[in-house]
Amino acid sequence: MKKKISKLFVATAMLGALGWTSASNLRFVASAASAQGPAKSQEIVVKIDNFSFMPHDITVATGATVIWVNNDDVPHTVVSTTDLFKSKALDTDDKFSFKFDKPGTFEYFCSIHPKMTARVIVQ
Repeated sequence: MKKKISKLFVATAMLGALGWTSASNLRFVASAASAQGPAKSQEIVVKIDNFSFMPHDITVATGATVIWVNNDDVPHTVVSTTDLFKSKALDTDDKFSFKFDKPGTFEYFCSIHPKMTARVIVQ
């Protein structure tokens, strides 16, 4: 536990020195790290901003919950290409979450703006 706290403290200090001190930026950095391998946390945040899902591809552990947060000024949706999950239209600051109980690659898109695509890889 001490190692995790120390790493978080160092990361927070480094981000603070770069001017990245808001909680949303820290969540984004934490979720972007998940693109490197399976996430150890049970909740991963994906930002919707500037007509993009960020990070674009994430890798999570089986049983993890992904939370999408619309930080854009226009509504967006989160829709699985296989109809596994589908959000309502998310206004600014609205959230949608889905728990991934099975391994696989799950592609999704915004049904309002279909060029917005991304994927969740569950291992």
